[in-house]
Amino acid sequence: MNVPLQGRVAVVTGAAKRLGRAVALCLAEQGADVVVHYHASEPEAQDAVREIEKRGRRSVAIRANLGEVSEIERLVDQAGKRFGRLDILVNSAANFLPASMVSTTEEIWDASLDTNLRAPFFCAQAAAPLLRRTQGVIINFADTGGLLGWPGYIPHSVSKAGVIMLTKVLAKALAPEVRVNAIAPGTITMEGDPPEWETDITDSVLFLVESKFITGQVLVVDGGRTL
Repeated sequence: MNVPLQGRVAVVTGAAKRLGRAVALCLAEQGADVVVHYHASEPEAQDAVREIEKRGRRSVAIRANLGEVSEIERLVDQAGKRFGRLDILVNSAANFLPASMVSTTEEIWDASLDTNLRAPFFCAQAAAPLLRRTQGVIINFADTGGLLGWPGYIPHSVSKAGVIMLTKVLAKALAPEVRVNAIAPGTITMEGDPPEWETDITDSVLFLVESKFITGQVLVVDGGRTL
C-alpha cells in the first residue's frame, strides 16, 4: 500500500466536522498521524480520532479556543510533545457569518476576522519553529468569497481575502524551509453539494503537501464558479 505521508505529523484545525474532518481522514489514509483540533465539538472530535486510528495511524483530539493566542500556543506545544515533530499545518477552522452592508455589526466583524484570519496567522507563528525543522508545509483555506466578494457576507469575504495575502507573506517569511499555499473552494460541503466535490478538495490538500516547487499560491477549486 502506498503511504506517501508515512511518519509525518499533521495538525488540522477545525477537524471535528465537515471539511476539516475530511482533510484529517484523508491525511491519515495517506500515512500521517493527525492532531484533531476542536473547540466545542468534543464528541465529533473523538469520533474523528477513532476513525483515524482505524486507519492504523496515531491521533489525539486537542481542544483550543483559537481566539486566544495562549491556547493556540498550547495546541501546538502539545502536538509537538505528543508526536515529537510537526510536518503539516492545515488551517481549516472557520466561520461563515452572513452580514450585509446594513446588517454587519462590530461583533460579526470581529468574529469573522478573528476566526478566519487572525487565528491562521497565530497558528502559523506558533507552528513555524517545528515546521522549519521538518521542511514542513502550511495549507490555508480561503474561499471564492475572498476572490469575488459576496455582498451578503462582507466581513467573511474580507477575512478570506486576507487569508490569500497572508498566504503570500507567510510563504516569503518562512522560505525556504516552509512552503505555504492556500485552497479556495466554492461552496463545498454546504447543503446540496455532491460529496465528490469534497474529494477534490482533499486531493488538492495532498497535491500541495507533496508539491515541493509550489509556494505562495492559491489553488481555486470551485467547478468554474469564479468564471
